[in-house]
Amino acid sequence: MKFVLSAEQRMFGETLRRLLAGAETAKAVRAWAAGDAGPGRALWAQAAEAGVFALAVPEEHGGAGRLPVELAVAMEELGRAAAPGPYVETLAAAEVLTDAGLLERIAEGEALVSVAVPHALDADVADLVIGADGTAVQAGERVASLDPARRLFKAEGAPSGLIDLGVMLCAAQQIGLGRALLDVSVEYAKTRQQFGRPIGEYQAVKHHLATALVELEFARPLVYGAALSYGTGDFARDASAAKVAASGAAYLAAKTALQVHAAIGYTDEYDPSLWIRKARALHSAWGTPAEHRARVVAAL
Repeated sequence: MKFVLSAEQRMFGETLRRLLAGAETAKAVRAWAAGDAGPGRALWAQAAEAGVFALAVPEEHGGAGRLPVELAVAMEELGRAAAPGPYVETLAAAEVLTDAGLLERIAEGEALVSVAVPHALDADVADLVIGADGTAVQAGERVASLDPARRLFKAEGAPSGLIDLGVMLCAAQQIGLGRALLDVSVEYAKTRQQFGRPIGEYQAVKHHLATALVELEFARPLVYGAALSYGTGDFARDASAAKVAASGAAYLAAKTALQVHAAIGYTDEYDPSLWIRKARALHSAWGTPAEHRARVVAAL
């Protein structure tokens, strides 16, 4: 299958990237982790104005119609910016919710929805927490998270299961996140000096960066291939395959970023640390790689 994004889809992604680049997302991430949702909600409103949430809502409820490729484009850019908040969860929830008023609020960016898969992300700021079947559930106590900006809560009475659209969107988010980590690592390698030379001139560093790039470039088509299969019987399998590849690629990009930056890469004051932690947390979000490999094998 040969597939490239259309000019309109590329323009949408570029517009969203510029919007997020000027939004000081690192400050919003730190504020979100500290319990201040204000900057993150402002960023959410900007994403809504750009039409992100309308892409998940049918036209009869104020949306643009469910457009999986455009949703993947949006989540790749939101991942690149490490935007805090339940973006994947809210977009995925729009597929299983039936309340017209709530869907209209989602399309307009006025409602945040968390999905228990199995823990509910940011349930303390969400307007609604649902299980994978779309029924409302009660959020319980907070549990530990690898990423302070991904606040997780137990969900009482939530049925087990996944929304395949959420799986695919999480994979798209990981691709953007991994690419951001790779880009910042390449720039750092050009300027960081060791033994009188930029570390990027050393072959070992080049190999690490090149390997991370190859992994991301191979994972990205699986994400968009899954988006194209939305609505078919292959979608669950393709979404799982994309999640396996994207999880591995983003994790490798985070590992490479930490190796290139050394200890500074994991300090709280250095922005790339926010991306590294998010990559580690997303590795098992919306199902672990082992779970998704099992789904792919079962579908063969």
